[in-house]
Amino acid sequence: MISRFLRTAAAALLIAPLAPLSLPAQGLFSPAIQIDEMVITNYEINQRVAFLGVLRAPGNPQELAREQLIEDRLKLRAAREMGITVTPEQIAEGMEEFAGRANLTAEQLIAELSNLGVAAETFRDFVQAGLAWREVVRTRFAGSAQASEAEIDRALGAAGGGSSVRVLLAEIIMPAPPPEAEAVMARAQRIARTTSEAEFAAAARQYSATATARSGGKLPWQQIEDLPPVLRPLVLALSPGEVTDPLAIPNAVALFQLRAIEETEFARPSYAAVEYAAYYMTGGRSAETLAQAAAIEARIDTCDDLYGVAKGQPEEVLDRTTLPPEQLPADIALELSKLDAGETSTALTRAGGQTLVLLMLCGRTPAVEEAPDREAVATGLRNRRIGSLSESYLEQLRADARIMELN
Repeated sequence: MISRFLRTAAAALLIAPLAPLSLPAQGLFSPAIQIDEMVITNYEINQRVAFLGVLRAPGNPQELAREQLIEDRLKLRAAREMGITVTPEQIAEGMEEFAGRANLTAEQLIAELSNLGVAAETFRDFVQAGLAWREVVRTRFAGSAQASEAEIDRALGAAGGGSSVRVLLAEIIMPAPPPEAEAVMARAQRIARTTSEAEFAAAARQYSATATARSGGKLPWQQIEDLPPVLRPLVLALSPGEVTDPLAIPNAVALFQLRAIEETEFARPSYAAVEYAAYYMTGGRSAETLAQAAAIEARIDTCDDLYGVAKGQPEEVLDRTTLPPEQLPADIALELSKLDAGETSTALTRAGGQTLVLLMLCGRTPAVEEAPDREAVATGLRNRRIGSLSESYLEQLRADARIMELN
């Protein structure tokens, strides 16, 4: 069975801006970027954009594709200069491991990618660069990233301190059914450039499909831990007034503006699982279907009540699911982060906008807190230090290289 990871890929590809694919055939394989003696072609950029669409990577896929390909060239050159090679067997294992995250074999994933216009070589090159860089980092920094006993003690002490961050956001969720996907993404990219709360609020009132549209998209204070994992680093990278790059979600595009951020003295408990129910209604966001949804919302208090609503209908109209927070689909996670148990949302659609999703949060299961493990803390400190060193090294490689945009 093809996983949810790939069932949403087609929608993501439709939303991702693929303008460069209109290049004439003779220019498709022309150099687009030169890094010293190395080049990146238009074809490689188009392929990486498509691959990022399948992965539903956050951010502007055109910019991200260029950045990743430049970094891949620098990573592979650093590996060659250190005498590091990645064998075909290692690449094959890496492809299997990556595909396994979507409960697929590499062969199955390659077949699905091919159906979506992504060549097997694009997947292979992506994995090869990652494996080569991992060996570069391990060889160069593993010996200098050990944590001292004093650092581990401090980290263990901080683990019980109970501090966190909360953020004040505004949102815009714009429906983007396939025929309108390209135009909606272009509009989202224009809105993303604003730093004015008033302009963002006006756009939310005009375009957003969520219940917050009337208030200019304004959300209440939220703990950073309550946001979907894909959104947390994007929000933390913003300054007040700035807007995230457009996020492609099924049949919609999402934008978030940071209005304020502050540290709190108490960290909300983490959750091991989130249970929700989704009732699917034909008719999309038509006035009639939204009115039917409002009538249902008025007479249900818990997820169990939805069984009575769905009685006598096909089994697939009601989906009740329990998942770890990190496995929630991005759009569902965004909506659930705003809800308490028993509350509902009608912001989402499926089937190209033709099916309205009445989403209800059933409940959240708190994670069992265990005493911090000293070895796990040491490993975390070591990995964090290696990550920081590797980022600095990559920045140095980029600064030392002569990079030219050719088109």
